[in-house]
Amino acid sequence: MLRPFLPAVVSEADQLIFDKLVLRDHYLRRAEKHIDFPALRKTLEAHYSADEGRPADEPLMLLKFEFIQYHDNLSDRQVINKAQTDVAYRWFLGLGMDDDLPVPSSLTKFRGRVGVEGHKQIFQQIVGQAREHGLVKDRLRIKDATHVIADIDVPSTVALVAHARDRLLATAGHFDADRAKGEHARAEAVRQSTDGASDNSRLLARLTHLTEILEWTSELSVPDDAETNSRWWQLTKARDVAAKVLGEADNPKATGRTRSAVDPDARRGRHGDWFDGYVLDVMIDADSELFTSINVFAAGGDEALDTLELLDQEQAVHGNEIETVSIDGVGFNGPLLRDLETERNIEAIVPPPAERNTGLYTPDDFEEDLERGQLTCPAGETSQSRQRDNKQEVTVYRFPMATCASCPLLKHCMQKPPEKKFGRTVRKNDYKAEYDHAREKITTEHYASIRSEHPKIERKLSELVNRHGSRRARYRGRWKVFVQQCLSATVANIKRIVKLQDAIDPIAVFS
Repeated sequence: MLRPFLPAVVSEADQLIFDKLVLRDHYLRRAEKHIDFPALRKTLEAHYSADEGRPADEPLMLLKFEFIQYHDNLSDRQVINKAQTDVAYRWFLGLGMDDDLPVPSSLTKFRGRVGVEGHKQIFQQIVGQAREHGLVKDRLRIKDATHVIADIDVPSTVALVAHARDRLLATAGHFDADRAKGEHARAEAVRQSTDGASDNSRLLARLTHLTEILEWTSELSVPDDAETNSRWWQLTKARDVAAKVLGEADNPKATGRTRSAVDPDARRGRHGDWFDGYVLDVMIDADSELFTSINVFAAGGDEALDTLELLDQEQAVHGNEIETVSIDGVGFNGPLLRDLETERNIEAIVPPPAERNTGLYTPDDFEEDLERGQLTCPAGETSQSRQRDNKQEVTVYRFPMATCASCPLLKHCMQKPPEKKFGRTVRKNDYKAEYDHAREKITTEHYASIRSEHPKIERKLSELVNRHGSRRARYRGRWKVFVQQCLSATVANIKRIVKLQDAIDPIAVFS
């Protein structure tokens, strides 16, 4: 149950201590001055019941706990312990010297209660306050991403199957304790009987047992309160993970494989080196250097097209019209370029990949006849076959081997004479116009000016990683990792707003 909001009231003795020990230009005083924290409470209220349950801890106080926790890169327990003795913390939280502090688990429950949408709304409200102050412009957005290492120990395939089995039995035991106990005993028997056997034999035995457990749990009766029963939800999730692990074992070449049963959302990806975890994708306003949108997805996801998600996220809240977006090389993506510049009328500044000069004819030297479905080469010969490659978004044309072998222009077309069924193969990309347009920009002063601003986002990502612990996931599960990164970005934004507003309206140190 959420009680009505009452501004913090402290005793005269506490006020005297705060006035003496919390300097007038202390960062938390400046943050309280420049950020309208009470305006955020309405968002928090939507996640509480007005008349059911025990009286809740003040949500605005818990939100401030999250702010100082992520500002100082502390754990739940550490931030509560520090608030016991830190006078500035107590002033900021509105707590007197004799007021009780919440227990660390309150912060865990608060994050779960407010969830992804609530924290996303808080993030966007802070951006909205910056817009009201005239700090955020719509001239240029800069987009980039970095990797987040999951809080997991990647097991072998045998161990992964065993972990999936144990988690499934742990959740199923709430609904059929006797059967679960029997399956635990059988799992131990499987372990002992395969001890010393080959890895394939050990894996096969565990897969067979997991398949049988999955069949049994799928036949359990659905409780009447399934929609609100947390244990049933945990069982359903454990079944999904087990089914995925089994499916991947049958298809070793499957992409996006599960890396861990304790964090089944984490994936294998590459960012310099290989890593297991997630991608943190962000966009900043180039003028204020504030984060305007943020997303987290599993490693190996489509970073290029996530640009559209970031734009949608911001524009859905603020209804603004962005003029230009600067992206690194990953943005040299045909569907993305077409969507930005044709559908959304947003200029895309993207560095194209270097082109190799082989001295041979390029696809541009071949004339395409879309009605006949043919290409004509510089020698006047036409292609023999045409094939679509929808994955690469190209049309593949092939010329007859005999035609190419006897062609007087062969040395300008192929590095060596054809040896198989076909001669020259030419790929015509669906997004050639978009790629050509992106390449045309690199010689302009405007392109150089925009790209000179791109390093701003590298510094902002470095701030999240080095100051606020964004490199490693604090929690397990994509939505929890999103909440972590959203809080880090919110803290970074508040720091930036305070700095910018201090320059406009500095706090009076001796007031």
